[in-house]
Amino acid sequence: MSATTSPADRRWLGLAVIAAAQFMVIMDTSIIGVALPRMQAELGFTQENLSWVFNAYVVALGGLLLLGGKLSDVLGARRVFSAGWVILLAGSLVAGLAGNVETELVGRAVQGAGSALIAPSALTLLFMLFGANPKELPKALALYGAAAPAGGTAGVFLGGVITEYLSWPWVFYVNIPIALVILAFVPGVMPAGGAGSNRRVDLLGALTVTAGLGAAVYAVVRAPEVGWDAGQTWGVLAAAAVLLVGFVALQAKGRDPLVRLGIFRAPNLAAANIAQLLLGAAWIPMWFFLNLYLQQVLGYTAFPSGAALLPMTLLIMVGMIALAPRVLAAIGPKSAAVTGLVLLTAGMAWLALIDPDGSYAVDVLPASLVAALGMSLAFIPTLGTAISAARPEEGGLASGIVNTSYQIGSALGLAVMTAVAAANGADQLTDKAALTDGFSAAFIGAAIVAGVGALATIALFRGTTATGAGDEVATDQVAA
Repeated sequence: MSATTSPADRRWLGLAVIAAAQFMVIMDTSIIGVALPRMQAELGFTQENLSWVFNAYVVALGGLLLLGGKLSDVLGARRVFSAGWVILLAGSLVAGLAGNVETELVGRAVQGAGSALIAPSALTLLFMLFGANPKELPKALALYGAAAPAGGTAGVFLGGVITEYLSWPWVFYVNIPIALVILAFVPGVMPAGGAGSNRRVDLLGALTVTAGLGAAVYAVVRAPEVGWDAGQTWGVLAAAAVLLVGFVALQAKGRDPLVRLGIFRAPNLAAANIAQLLLGAAWIPMWFFLNLYLQQVLGYTAFPSGAALLPMTLLIMVGMIALAPRVLAAIGPKSAAVTGLVLLTAGMAWLALIDPDGSYAVDVLPASLVAALGMSLAFIPTLGTAISAARPEEGGLASGIVNTSYQIGSALGLAVMTAVAAANGADQLTDKAALTDGFSAAFIGAAIVAGVGALATIALFRGTTATGAGDEVATDQVAA
């Protein structure tokens, strides 16, 4: 970093690194989408268990995000941010070199653990850089917000290019040079402070919540194969419930809990996290099954399949950066979030009309654009609410909670919709009509989840704004 770089320039360079980090964290959940059929053939995944390539990453990510947020507050956000990239790099190497199902899932879980340190520390660093400037903060949040869903959809496109012209391991290897570049920039652009205390870190709590969430996802994914009424299904669900109840008990009694339960009394924080959970539970199944529809029903190869979803990426980026701030300023966060969730519901209901002899222009493009517009309007107001509702010294915890909500919503949503799709024919790989019926059922399920999200936002958010009176000034300045 040049010695002549101004503090303002360093802030925006820091934001670029933070946005790149968020982009990469979410992209790693989606870049494997186009590569899944080839990974399935080479590594031996079944159709039902294929979603574990996604879920191994997301369960580790979602389960450890709370720990990542607490570590950011205790050890310092910059230190945790850098450590996360080192772990992500190692996991990417393992996932790319994997020659069997077990090694692949280990690599994906290590990637998720690294991302669990990156995501909350990145958001904490953003507030450290821009939190004192109410004019710049909304703009920074808009750019950060655009990086998440754009990374999710861009991952599908990039995964198509890599899978088509290189090979599927490169969807993991691409992380390595990016991690090295980001690690080189961190010392020059990121604030060094942020270590808030010498408190202990609740490792038992982190282990308990991760195991509980993982068990819940595992039970739902396995249920179509072993039966919803099977003893194994209900036994694992019961174990998940015990672990999660135990986690809450640990947090209530612990001297230095991973999650201070009182944080949820902050106005609208719980409501915003519920909205983010349902948003993830609707959005991720949509792109997962849309990609399978393009390849397994319409017959697209990897690159055309990824390119077909590029318009969604572009619309999300434009919507997040240019449209969402203006909508926020005009109608407020609560109304913007509801509008976005309603549009997302409509887009996915439209996708449910897919046909085994359909076409991209009729069955995919218009509906996917409506869904993308809805995502761009719903994401920023719910994210901003969840972060701004917490105390400044708990910024890492708040960012860990909201990231956890979105990622665990994604994992559980995909697990449920995978079960729904399999129950309606998506496990019959040689029958395009049955596959289409299964994918259509998953889109209907995702539409219902998004609709519930809209209703929950209407019912649970207090007042006319999602962020509360304390944030109305910042909301007014979003479009400045």
